[in-house]
Amino acid sequence: MAKKFKCNVCGYIHEGDAAPAKCPVCGVPASEFTEVKSEKKGFLSDTNSNAYIVVYSTVMVIVVATLLALASLSLHDRQYNNQLNEKKQAILTSLSASDKNYDEFISAQVLDAEGKAIEGVKDAEIFELLSKLPDAFEAGKFPVFKAQDGRVVIPVTGTGLWGPVWGYVALESDMNTIAGIVLDHQGETPGLGAEIATPKVQATFVGKKIFDNGQFVSVKMMKGGATNPEHEVDAITGGTKTSDGVNNMLSNSLRNYLPMLQAKAEVAVEQNAELSNEENVKDNE
Repeated sequence: MAKKFKCNVCGYIHEGDAAPAKCPVCGVPASEFTEVKSEKKGFLSDTNSNAYIVVYSTVMVIVVATLLALASLSLHDRQYNNQLNEKKQAILTSLSASDKNYDEFISAQVLDAEGKAIEGVKDAEIFELLSKLPDAFEAGKFPVFKAQDGRVVIPVTGTGLWGPVWGYVALESDMNTIAGIVLDHQGETPGLGAEIATPKVQATFVGKKIFDNGQFVSVKMMKGGATNPEHEVDAITGGTKTSDGVNNMLSNSLRNYLPMLQAKAEVAVEQNAELSNEENVKDNE
């Protein structure tokens, strides 16, 4: 392969075994020529080539994917704790007990279809069930949260106009009267169905009853306005489909807990009767 020599004065390139005796362009002697060393070029030396673009893109995809995976792993525990705290806070909010310590005030259980506690279920597993509540209900597992003051909180799940709706219903110790409710949604219409997540709408449920003379009737959002003050609240104007979704959610979800609710209600009645008898005895004395 012929060598290349470059004139230091005019830049002329000469190919051959040696520099020319004299530059044919500017006339300088051979001493003014410098041998040009050839550089070996790889297949990626041309940044405009298809090979370079494909390899570069592949490497960048791998690097970015690796960084995202590492970020996801590093944030997993933090994300889980944030979701867990959000659920705990919603449970306390339904009880109007946001100032309480969840771990001290609430005990969690999972019930079977007969209302009996399933033994050996840890808190982490219970909150995992909340993340997939429809599947949990389908499998006959029903999480419930019991407050120290005798009230209970029942998670509910359903479907609104545009997607899932969910929440927590707190019942007084009579297992009949709603002590509070927290509702949320994935994508209901702002200003319409999305109003279910506002304190104003949720406050209308407080004091309503889910039983009528021992029969489960749930609580309904009524289009045109409530006519039964014990079991109905006003539906959201312009949010009929979402209101219907909430009605179905409450009825279907609470129905899963009837064995527990009825059993606890009977115990409450017996305890109240005993207290009344004791008070009568004291009055007679």
